[in-house]
Amino acid sequence: MKADKETVARLVKTARGQLDGVLRMMDDDRYCMDISAQLRAAESLLSKANREILRAHIAHCIRESFDSRDEALIEKKIDELMQAMEKIG
Repeated sequence: MKADKETVARLVKTARGQLDGVLRMMDDDRYCMDISAQLRAAESLLSKANREILRAHIAHCIRESFDSRDEALIEKKIDELMQAMEKIG
């Protein structure tokens, strides 16, 4: 993985902490809208982590494929990125 591992790990660990908090909130029968807000916050953090990974993929993996001038590799890397982007939105 070429992404900044510390940044991605921090975001994922923070999201994990928020999800643990959501489970506690559910056990405590907390207000639905408060739980929903925490879920959205966790989703946002995971989305940021994913964007960092995709950014690094473009900056490194795709750039390297273009530098190689290997048309099959370039096409493969572009297809991978497009599939990932389709799953996002």
